[in-house]
Order: sequence, then C-alpha cells, then structure tokens
Amino acid sequence: MHETNQDLAWLQEVLDQTYARAGAHLAGIHTGPTRVAARDLVEQVTGIQVLVVATVSADGRPLTGPVDGFFYRGRWHFGTAPTAVRTRHLERSPYVSATHVRGEALVVTVHGSARRLDLAGADSGFRELLLAQYSGEWEEWGAASPYFAIEPDRMFAADMSVHTQ
Repeated sequence: MHETNQDLAWLQEVLDQTYARAGAHLAGIHTGPTRVAARDLVEQVTGIQVLVVATVSADGRPLTGPVDGFFYRGRWHFGTAPTAVRTRHLERSPYVSATHVRGEALVVTVHGSARRLDLAGADSGFRELLLAQYSGEWEEWGAASPYFAIEPDRMFAADMSVHTQ
C-alpha cells in the first residue's frame, strides 16, 4: 500500500461523491454492504492487476484493451507501447474508462481523464514501484513506454461476494 492518509481521505471522498450521484440501477446493486471503502480497496488491489482500459477512437468509438494496472496513490496507473493505438487515442483525447474485475467478487470501475506521467520527475515514485515489480528487466523493455494515471471523475468499487456468503 502506497497511499498516505491524505490519499485515502481523497479517495473515500471520490467514492462517496460517485455513489451520491449514482443512478437508481447502480445504487440498487452497490448497496451498503457491497461498497468497498478506500482503505479496503487499496489493500485488495496491490501489485499487478489486469485492467481493461477503454479509449476513444478518432471517430468517437470506444475501444478496449487489457493492460497491467497498478493502483497507486488512490488512482489506477498503466503503461502502454509507444506505437499502440491506445497511445494515439490518449494523445488526442484523454477521456478513459477502466474496469478491474476479480472473478465474481471485486469490481472497480473508473471514468475520468488519463494524465501522462513524468517518471523522471514528479511521478518518480511510480517509477520506483515499476522497478520493484518488474525488477531490472523493466529498464530494458518498459522505461521508454508512456505511462498514465487516471484522474477519476467517478469511481465505483464493490465486493459482490457478500451476496454469495
């Protein structure tokens, strides 16, 4: 867990505001017992997590693809290849949606804007996480790749396993 107390308070506020604006359908599914609090969320999504990211194509269509996702400092972070279509989409329009699903239990969905990271500067802490996760190999294949953090407009986190217990 890399989040500070300030990060956790901010993340909880994002989650609370999202549910306060949720429609009846989502509010009926993500009831009190299924909603995951910020502290519980950051404890559950450590290390590499498969994250499906949706970007917007030039003609406005959504396109999705899986990436290595990292929940760091209360936000989803991910990298992609410099030559990937996803990179071109994000350079043109930062709007993204992303979902992490763990079986039929945990689901985390975020809608927001992707911010390109500066791994040599302000975002060097995330670079350290990548080095620790992938070891020295990352310098060979990943250091030149673009990395992004999703700045959430909305974020939902639910543990649906409470319905099966």
